Amino acid sequence: MAAVQRRFIHQSLRVFSHENPLGLPRTGSIPRMQRGLPERRKIKDVAKVVAVSSAKGGVGKSTVAANLSLAFARMGYRSGILDTDIFGPSIPTLFDLSGEPRLSSNNQLLPLSNYGVKTMSMGYLVGEDAPVVWRGLMVMKALQQLLREVDWGGLDILVLDLPPGTGDTQLSVTQQIVLDGSLIVTTPHTLAVKDAVKGINMFKKVNVPLLGLVQNMSLFNCPHCHHDTAVFGSNERVNQVCQDYSIDLLGDIPLHQNVGDDGQKGKPTVVSEPDSERAQAFMNIARIVGSKVGL
Repeated sequence: MAAVQRRFIHQSLRVFSHENPLGLPRTGSIPRMQRGLPERRKIKDVAKVVAVSSAKGGVGKSTVAANLSLAFARMGYRSGILDTDIFGPSIPTLFDLSGEPRLSSNNQLLPLSNYGVKTMSMGYLVGEDAPVVWRGLMVMKALQQLLREVDWGGLDILVLDLPPGTGDTQLSVTQQIVLDGSLIVTTPHTLAVKDAVKGINMFKKVNVPLLGLVQNMSLFNCPHCHHDTAVFGSNERVNQVCQDYSIDLLGDIPLHQNVGDDGQKGKPTVVSEPDSERAQAFMNIARIVGSKVGL
């Protein structure tokens, strides 16, 4: 037993006495990836990238992101949307698209298009009803493929639909991609606003420009009496957050049944009801965002 222990200790010491056990470069600075600080790069053939985020799920973030990408297309820009939610992709449903993407001549994924917007989503790469039961390493590998292996063919603006929260996906995107700006979607509800503050602090911490907040489901206008009701509470909390953090309120999206129905049918409001008040709300936000990022 003593001989075995001596051999184990001897082998351990040999490992620790290795001239370069961690494989660090002998001269020069440590590469950014080894320091845990990946270098931010632009997405190839994409002029501007805007991230749409929400720290709380169920606030209509994907619906807002889809309508914004469609609004940019209506404004005459070459627009695209990338669904970075690996576990719960929504873009295939919102754009009424399905099927596995084809590969380009250089082995890049080719986006699927509808309504003049190019789209890419994990939902195209797995079955519609198939759960993505993956550990972190597989999720990050899939995210890398979506970020780096899509042939966008030239876009003026790409909207990133981030998953809810402030976790691995958000950190990977903000550290690896040059983002021209980000916006956070919230509702007037207290819990949603509290989580929106976490999103604000996340983008500030990773030095990503915060373009402002979008207040979704702000007011419900009764179709019978035409009275406005703040179903999720007044907008005082959202206004206070904007004031406290010196950020802009980009716009209000009313609570209306058709917004949800349009998305469920695969034809978002900007396309299905372009002259409606709610579609104009999305268009106005797109104009403000476009101006802020220099479109």
